[in-house]
Amino acid sequence: MTGFLLRRLLLAVPTLLGVSAVVFATVALVPGDPVTAFLGPGAPAEARQALAERIGLDRPLPVRYLDWLGHALTGDLGTSTSTQRPVTALLLPALGDTLTLTAAAFALVLAGGVLLGTLGALRPRGWWGRLCSAASTLAVSAPQYSVALLLIAVFAVHWQLLPAGGTHDAFGSGGGSGDLLRHLLLPATAAALVPLGLTARVHRAALSAVLDGDLADGLRARGLGRAAVLRHCAHNASPALLTIGGLQLAYLLEGVVFVETLFAWPGLGRLLYDALTARDLPLIQGGVLIVGAAFVGINLLVDAAHALIDPRVRG
Repeated sequence: MTGFLLRRLLLAVPTLLGVSAVVFATVALVPGDPVTAFLGPGAPAEARQALAERIGLDRPLPVRYLDWLGHALTGDLGTSTSTQRPVTALLLPALGDTLTLTAAAFALVLAGGVLLGTLGALRPRGWWGRLCSAASTLAVSAPQYSVALLLIAVFAVHWQLLPAGGTHDAFGSGGGSGDLLRHLLLPATAAALVPLGLTARVHRAALSAVLDGDLADGLRARGLGRAAVLRHCAHNASPALLTIGGLQLAYLLEGVVFVETLFAWPGLGRLLYDALTARDLPLIQGGVLIVGAAFVGINLLVDAAHALIDPRVRG
């Protein structure tokens, strides 16, 4: 197991270097001029040149990348051109809020996906199976943007049961865990729908294959009860659940930009949206690098969990 993890860690190093190069080059080559965004189109040429030299835009792209990478390895992601604050100081609080939203959405994905997938596998031809299949298909097909607007219109505007945005109430005794949970329900639900449907469909297919196979027949022949058979079959179907779960966790971490923007959630997605509007290159590069590193880390955790469950993977 130790050797397997070391091999995966060694493979992650060139992956992260490649991610950093692609992120830097892509952001740097995006149309638009950060100097113009900061000073305005009517700024004099001398001021434009001075700002370009101060933030390093007058140097060749490979030189800028190597300099940025060297500072990034020490934890210095530069200074935001729009706020003049360290990028790390802006990213870390936003990353914490994004992780909170992602964790809540992922809990809904796992609970709903496993429940729908298990019920569908146990009763594939009954009305439960048909209902679970329809629910997972609807979840996958529902546009996230439209669902978010619908949730706001129904639960926040019409019924006024839940807040439409933010992380706590502006007035009153906001700030507790109950208040945070109320603010989490709508954005977490909107973010979780598509991953929940995909997880349910994959888990149902994997569990159905095991339940219809020789393992389940052998367990029943030994006299095991239905609950014990389901437990053993669910263990054998867990690698597929781990794989799709890891992919959906990475999707949630990267795909909550629209959700955070619509629900005014002060996370990484909303921060990057504002940075794109302001053409704040250091903030964009730092934020996307953190998301890419998180994606690689999630894949490492999934590989490790897969190897623990199935020893054949370690070879």
